[in-house]
Amino acid sequence: MTEKKKVKLLKKTSRSFFTYSITAMLLSVVALFFLTQYTLKDETKESLNSAAFRIEKSIKKDELLINIHPIIHTEKVAGLKAQHIKDTLLYDPAEDELEPYMELTRYREVHGNFYKISVRTKLVELHDVMQSIVLSSIIFLLVFLGLYYLNKKNIESVWKPFFDNLKKIKGFSVQSNQPITFEDTDIEEFFELNTEMSVLTNKVISDYENLKHFTEDISHEIQTPLAIIQAKIDNSFDENQISEKQYNLLIEISNNARRLATLNKKLILLAKIENQQFKTSDKIDFTEILKTSIENFDGLSELPILMKDMVPIEIYFDEYLAHIIADNLISNAIKYTASNGEITIRAINNQFIISNTGKSSIKSPEKLYNRFYSEHKTKKSLGLGLAIVKKICDRFGYTIHYTFNNNMHTFKLTFK
Repeated sequence: MTEKKKVKLLKKTSRSFFTYSITAMLLSVVALFFLTQYTLKDETKESLNSAAFRIEKSIKKDELLINIHPIIHTEKVAGLKAQHIKDTLLYDPAEDELEPYMELTRYREVHGNFYKISVRTKLVELHDVMQSIVLSSIIFLLVFLGLYYLNKKNIESVWKPFFDNLKKIKGFSVQSNQPITFEDTDIEEFFELNTEMSVLTNKVISDYENLKHFTEDISHEIQTPLAIIQAKIDNSFDENQISEKQYNLLIEISNNARRLATLNKKLILLAKIENQQFKTSDKIDFTEILKTSIENFDGLSELPILMKDMVPIEIYFDEYLAHIIADNLISNAIKYTASNGEITIRAINNQFIISNTGKSSIKSPEKLYNRFYSEHKTKKSLGLGLAIVKKICDRFGYTIHYTFNNNMHTFKLTFK
């Protein structure tokens, strides 16, 4: 589904108001022109009929022909015809030019004689009508622009508390342990929103603190019995009376205790990352940290680790998390590389690239960063290494991308 383009609230409302108003005004101008034209013609027809009626009465009374050029023309005719009305152009000596007229022609019988009565009246020219309408529209437009400006300022004033409080919400952090103090407002809906947001943020702060204390407490409480179990197991190894079967059982218990301790530490680390307990205030060289991690893994595995293009990558990042990223990706490469394979590491163009040989691509790459996911059930992996790396990248705006080409698994981490 395509994401809709985001528009500022005030801009959207002002734009909609302006667009609809201008459209309505243009349509009103067109409608006003035709309505005015119709009204003028209708009134002109009524005026012509009235004038023709009076002339007819005058002929019945005095039997005199009235001729006033170009307004009135009467004459005797041989017979009657139907009345008609038309627009025409006549020369007006007063204006010394052709002018538009409306002409009504009527035939009447008076005292046995037939008369043709023509009455004309000058029409208001269309360009005069348009000039009047355009002038009126300009006045309306100026009034509208003034109202639009005042309305926009009024809307900005009404919404100002909302935007001020929104800015405060954007700057809110649960780590600060400081509740938000919202701007007071006389708008009831905004006041209710501020009240609910205050309750919500206070609850978020409280829940965060409770979760933080819980994770710290549970970490401590789990580590203590695990340490006791491990110590008891170590003491049992010193006993001479244990059988080989018991020895193997203790080894299995010890391995699982260590596995549980490692799992606890990694889950606590994930919780700390999600709770944003790490900062990016220190400037570090990630390439140097990468070299340190490679040295730490040297001797733990017989796989060759080739370093190419080890260019310094200077970033503002937490040094502990930088070691976590390097260690987890190198450990993952070692874990899933065959004994006759190799691992290649590059640090160039603000990118950390690690590749290792493999027979086939991962079947579900979209699940790679899911917690506890592993396609190789035989591997003794917690399935948290890549999940932690992805969580760190998401938290600090970095990107990590997996590809498989030429029998090589490749993870590319790009820093900002």
